[in-house]
This record gives sequence, structure tokens and C-alpha cells, in this order.
Amino acid sequence: MAISWKIDPAHSEIQFKVKHLMITTVTGYFRNFDLEVETQTEDFSSASRIEFTAEIDSIDTNNAQRDAHLKSADFFDSENNKQIKFVGKEFNADGDKANLKGDLTIRGTTKPITLNVEYGGIVVDPYGQTKAGFTVNGKISRKEYGLTWSAVTEAGQVVVSDEIRLLAEIQLIKQA
Repeated sequence: MAISWKIDPAHSEIQFKVKHLMITTVTGYFRNFDLEVETQTEDFSSASRIEFTAEIDSIDTNNAQRDAHLKSADFFDSENNKQIKFVGKEFNADGDKANLKGDLTIRGTTKPITLNVEYGGIVVDPYGQTKAGFTVNGKISRKEYGLTWSAVTEAGQVVVSDEIRLLAEIQLIKQA
């Protein structure tokens, strides 16, 4: 019998990091997201369905002008692409370390990626809910997903790197 899990948004965060001018890192977040997981066992070794979405319009880099640019056709084109989507295809666990292979869709382009997963364990919270925790990270090339806007400074410095680091702290709640 399948066990269903849903994300606890109050105790989870989805972020990305990108080099700016190749000398500093800018961090951004998606504030609205969803994740559903189905497993056959509570240890997640039998994860059979993993589906994640993030709302493009919820992007937050702590700068309204930059957020508007990221939502524009130069980047995510949120008018025509409402979500980023990840569908897990294969979960391979070895103790508290795992990798998750799946398809990531950004701006209508779907590519396979592999994410590193660190399993934090399962606990029952003070309200009787069973919760599981994970740290997830990986890297993608933004240009492979059609996010090709680029600029160069007068001195020849790249303004935004191609490599995007993905980081997520995930807490799931077991569904009754």
C-alpha cells in the first residue's frame, strides 16, 4: 500500500545560486512550491512517485527589479511559463545519501538531471505528525533551458554565469 507525503512549506525552502560578475553569488528563492511523494516504505528507498513544482511568479531575489527581469521573456517568461516542474524517475539510496534522477522542465524545455539527496531522518512532531527531512542539491546549465540572456561588462566580465546551483531543504508530512 502506497504511503503519501506532502511538503511542509513552513519548514522547507527552495533556493538557487548564481554567480554575478563572476565575483559574488546571488541567492534566489521560490516562495510558492509543491512536492508530492509516494513510497512503499517509510525509509524512502521505494519512492515510486516524486513530483515537484515551483511557481515562477513567486521568485524572490530580494530585489524587485531583478525579480521582474527574471520573470520577463529574457529569462523564465512567466507570462507563458507558469511553473518549473521536476518529475523523479529513479531514487537510489545508500544509507543517508542518495541520488535522485528525473526530468526538470523550465520554460518548456525538459532535460534529465541528477540531484544529490541527504536524508535527515523521520520524526514524529509534537502534534503527532510523521515528518521526514531531506537536503537536496545539484547544478544545471541555465542556457540548456532557454535562459540565454547574457551581458558582458566593458571590461569583458560575464554578468550572469551559466551554472545555477540548486539547493533545497525539504520537510515532508506523511498523509493519513
